[in-house]
Amino acid sequence: MSNPNFQKCLEACIECARACEACADACLSEDNVAMMAECIRTDRDCAQLCWTTSALLARDSEFSGELCAVCAKVCQACANECAKHDHQHCQKCAEACRQCAEACGNMKAAMV
Repeated sequence: MSNPNFQKCLEACIECARACEACADACLSEDNVAMMAECIRTDRDCAQLCWTTSALLARDSEFSGELCAVCAKVCQACANECAKHDHQHCQKCAEACRQCAEACGNMKAAMV
């Protein structure tokens, strides 16, 4: 793919998926797991979508642009949820999600 945003987006999706999975796992170890339920749920949704987006990007799917737009939206929602919590894993995840949202947004814009 000749899009200069491609590699950055692909890497951001993979990094975000890993951060979300790590955050969800760490949230399950917190004292008040019930309080972390929405964070865990959002982390899992975001991780799954990031893995799917990276797979479709890697095979240059015709649906990559549309998926990047959805991925950016979900990543931003996950960043917002994780940012509510002071745990280091949540803050790290929020940053990875923000970076992925930006990369996916740039990728989508470049594909139009």
